[in-house]
Amino acid sequence: MLVHSVYFWLKDNLSDADRARFHAGLEGLAKVDAVRALYVGTPAATARRPVIDDSYTFALTVIFDDLAGQDAYQADPIHQDFVRTFSATWTRIVIYDAD
Repeated sequence: MLVHSVYFWLKDNLSDADRARFHAGLEGLAKVDAVRALYVGTPAATARRPVIDDSYTFALTVIFDDLAGQDAYQADPIHQDFVRTFSATWTRIVIYDAD
């Protein structure tokens, strides 16, 4: 299994409608054949602690069977379209992959 965790910091000037479209775009990535599970979230209202970074706007977690599945996801037209459509909306993106 491979866990692909992506954190997005969106531009401050986006409207609520823009943020809703971005959220829907993230959810749409579940249509990629290689995706086994997909979760989209925003920072939780957990107690503030020095080790918690809640500065991001959206978190995306995608589960794949293996590295080949993640590679297929990266090349998939659905993922490529998401990147083309929304890359201008974020100021920062951080990715953590774990197996």
